[in-house]
Amino acid sequence: MGRDMEKFLQEAKNASRVFNNLSGRDKNKILHEMASALRANIMNLIEANAIDMLEGEKNGLSDALMDRLLLDEERIESMAKAVEEIASLKEPVGRVLDGWLSEDGLKIEKVSIPIGVIGIIYESRPNVTSDTAALCFKSSNVCVLKGGKEAEHSNKMIAKILKAVLENHDLPTSLISLIPDSSREGVAKLIRMDKYVDLIIPRGGAGLIKYVNENATVSVVKHDKGQCHTYIDRDANIESAIKIAINAKVQRPGVCNAMETLLVDRAIAKETLPLLKSAFDDAGTQLKGCMQTQKIISVDSATDDDYDTEYLANILNIKVVDGVEGAIEHIVRFGSGHSEAIVTENITTAEEFLNNIDAAAVYVNASTRFTDGGAFGFGAEVGISTNKLHARGPMGIEGLTTYKYKVYGSGQIR
Repeated sequence: MGRDMEKFLQEAKNASRVFNNLSGRDKNKILHEMASALRANIMNLIEANAIDMLEGEKNGLSDALMDRLLLDEERIESMAKAVEEIASLKEPVGRVLDGWLSEDGLKIEKVSIPIGVIGIIYESRPNVTSDTAALCFKSSNVCVLKGGKEAEHSNKMIAKILKAVLENHDLPTSLISLIPDSSREGVAKLIRMDKYVDLIIPRGGAGLIKYVNENATVSVVKHDKGQCHTYIDRDANIESAIKIAINAKVQRPGVCNAMETLLVDRAIAKETLPLLKSAFDDAGTQLKGCMQTQKIISVDSATDDDYDTEYLANILNIKVVDGVEGAIEHIVRFGSGHSEAIVTENITTAEEFLNNIDAAAVYVNASTRFTDGGAFGFGAEVGISTNKLHARGPMGIEGLTTYKYKVYGSGQIR
């Protein structure tokens, strides 16, 4: 299987040169055809997904994972729209990012180029297959995809549909591929094939991220867990704060930008916590709280392990903190660098929070659920990077490019 993987990746690397002859207009035309092909194959996709859903049920997948796995007409339409939105984005490759004339008379241009071959390892959500394939294609990168076993039939069908469009244009189908060996051993080989693969993007649980980070020889941009917090300050508009908190936790609990811990300023805890409990009870949320929270409302006990857990379910920790300093202290200890929010009408407090929280996205008076490529206007994302290099936050097409320097001389020597 090792030789098969090497041959497969060598083909992917060789295919990347095809992009040199594809214009932005060509790529956009093909992406629109891919969107149309997804719509034309709605029934095939739903049938393939039904097999995954049935197996997921048999294997006892959680409600959150089953929700992530599901494909219906609405979600397939969203997948097609995302591909069209990616096509409509500005061409990311070949941009002159900077340019100058050196003291030696050299004309130097800093130009955006594709990264090359990108391996993406992800779990559950089949729409990631079409999103990442379209983003990579738009940015002239070859994508090598390793989806979760639970979405195997859905992913294979999506890849088959997209590959058929490539074939119609006499393009190598290895531009978009699922890896031939999706076992743990296959992943171990993929992340060490730095001769052919230029970047690995793992999206998934803490175990997957840790394994890839510790074993990869290929460069890694990690999509780490979403340990997201919302802090309600003493100067918050409480009505607005409750709406934001409910949205951040309940709107879609099984995603990485959902809130896992709600922090409440001690100065308003007695008045605010009963209102929050009522709203979360109506939403069916299981609440856990610190000792101070338990003195005010009836909830289960929250431990340090709970504050460090990404539930991906309708479960929420609540902690009473001493003002913005207490909120910052808690987030510094337990946050994962994903998304953090403060609800306050006090500009000074808001700026203190923004300046002291080190996360990919920091919000004032808005839900953490907006940390998303589509919501940010990127069309879609290959992941939400909790790295600081080379990309951070929702990683769209610009995060899938690097650059090189084109240097024009007229006989200069040094």
